[in-house]
Amino acid sequence: MQQLTEIRWHARAGQGAVTAAKVVAETALSADQYMQAMPEYGPERMGAPIKAFTRISPDPIDIHCNIEEPDVVIVLDDTLLEVVDVTEGIADDGVVILNTCTPPEQVKKALGVPETVKVACIDASGIALDTIKRDIPNTPIVGAFVKATGSIDLETFKGLLAKNLGKKYGQEMIDANFEAVDRAFEEVTVA
Repeated sequence: MQQLTEIRWHARAGQGAVTAAKVVAETALSADQYMQAMPEYGPERMGAPIKAFTRISPDPIDIHCNIEEPDVVIVLDDTLLEVVDVTEGIADDGVVILNTCTPPEQVKKALGVPETVKVACIDASGIALDTIKRDIPNTPIVGAFVKATGSIDLETFKGLLAKNLGKKYGQEMIDANFEAVDRAFEEVTVA
């Protein structure tokens, strides 16, 4: 299998990681790629640590397990760094995307990852509070993911996001989420 991209999401229940993992996978599918998206969680309670997984590939995906050696790690809550080894198994040329106001150089040093690992930081919570008026950082973090990795197309993602949000919300909420994604795409910093 070539060009398989494995993404591991770390978040707290209620932050939208499972939804984001699915929409990223759907975006890849709409671009004629193969995909998988799955959550890993036990007894759910709001705020409990969770993981989700996404695989994207131009070739069929024959593995069906959790991701232990991710190419990309996305962290929606930086307080998880104190309780979870989010970089466990990360590829030497991997990417860590973190919802934080801390500069990526400082995060890279704190994580102790190899110099070849790229670290991207974005205040996804701040952007979410400004745009959608709720601390649900999943859509801004995907904007940062698109910019840091180029793994999916931004406009295709936004189209699927609108379709998914349109099932529950009106155009005002869709537009607010578009603004969140676009801001994160522009404001993410990478080291």
